[in-house]
Amino acid sequence: MSHSRLPHEPDPEPTESLEDLVKDHRLLAAQQWLGTHQPHVIADALARMNAVDAGVAFRLLDKDRALAAFEELEPVNQQQILEGLRDRAFLDLVENMEPDDRVRMLNEAPAKVAKRVLAGLSPNERRMTSALLGYPEGSVGRYMTPEVVALPQDLTVEQALRTVRAKGADAETVYTLPVVDSGRRLTGIVELRELVLNPPDMMMSELVVTEPTSAYATASAERAARLMRETNDLNLPVVDSEDRLVGLFTIDDAVEVIEAADSEDVARQAGAAPWAGHYMAASVWQLARYRALWLMLLLVAATLTIGVTQAFEATLEQVAQLALFIPMLIGAGGNAGAQAATACVRALAVGEVRGSDLLKVIWRECRVGLVLGSLLAALGLLVGSLFVSLKIAVVVGITLVLICGWAATIGGTMPLLAKRLRIDPAVVSAPMVTTLVDATGLIIYFLTAKAVLGV
Repeated sequence: MSHSRLPHEPDPEPTESLEDLVKDHRLLAAQQWLGTHQPHVIADALARMNAVDAGVAFRLLDKDRALAAFEELEPVNQQQILEGLRDRAFLDLVENMEPDDRVRMLNEAPAKVAKRVLAGLSPNERRMTSALLGYPEGSVGRYMTPEVVALPQDLTVEQALRTVRAKGADAETVYTLPVVDSGRRLTGIVELRELVLNPPDMMMSELVVTEPTSAYATASAERAARLMRETNDLNLPVVDSEDRLVGLFTIDDAVEVIEAADSEDVARQAGAAPWAGHYMAASVWQLARYRALWLMLLLVAATLTIGVTQAFEATLEQVAQLALFIPMLIGAGGNAGAQAATACVRALAVGEVRGSDLLKVIWRECRVGLVLGSLLAALGLLVGSLFVSLKIAVVVGITLVLICGWAATIGGTMPLLAKRLRIDPAVVSAPMVTTLVDATGLIIYFLTAKAVLGV
């Protein structure tokens, strides 16, 4: 589509962003920018903008590109766009969304927005949306698409393809086709590729994969997504408690679920609360608010270090040189613990470690820590002997072995214990482990000094 262009409004430069064009009120150039970029690029540009500018830019899109870009946005950004639309545009947009994308947006929408969305939907779309919202939060049912082409099991290839052509336009995907019996119970799956490449008169049953991987609608969406990654499935059939087909969990939704779970784990491992939205669109106050609580909790926990130092104040007064190595020792211990915690959180997330492996992980990480501590101790002896007496250097070396062994054991154990207590393992990961190891590491250091130096 060609657009007229005012003489004073030149074409956008390749380096100009959509945000700059909107802020400069160059709307025709902004419209041209939107027409030459893919929906996922447009969605990223909208997410970087404030709500007002994003709303202006969104209204410049044609209907089809607007829907495609809107479905690429995170729910928090979708809500910002919806709030700026008039009723007709609002209803058209939510009506044409895929049911699972609509539900994901409603999961995080205020009650007022959710009520407005549901009230404006057609009866069929409202029925599908309400059914998905009836599943537990975080379950596969909330993310699956109910718009599926299900094939009876007694068809020929030609009949199956005819069914796909007749019903496929209303389905989100037709690449994986569930096969069901007369009671709609899942009996297998067949790939569209197999139907296309085989003779029309062949019975479809010869191509069906029986006992396919599937998930219950109430199962964890994250577990189902990671299962798809392990089995390399593009789509996962979803069934109810009686094994009746209710939908498909598609790979694009699985990727989003894994990305959201990993982003949450990364935030918690860094000692911050997880949050939704685009980093560049967040204000300084928002970013600070998500980090402040954990920093304050860790600061309170760090007072343990002060208490330990006070308890061994007499030891420090007798051998003041011990204070020189405190930062190095607690730093080494904290790093060793953080490494072990991060490794175990990842192993839990991808299913390499289970709660029943607790004792194995303790023994494994303890040995890893002792090996690392021995390597650091050799370096510590060399460094220590350059600055202090050999006895103090020996104290530092022994302490490094003990602290690293202890820190790695704690770091590997805490995520598994958290999992058993139904706490997110990422919550008790690196920052918490580091803080705990700081205090206990000082106790190990001072007790070692008393034993070796006799103070």
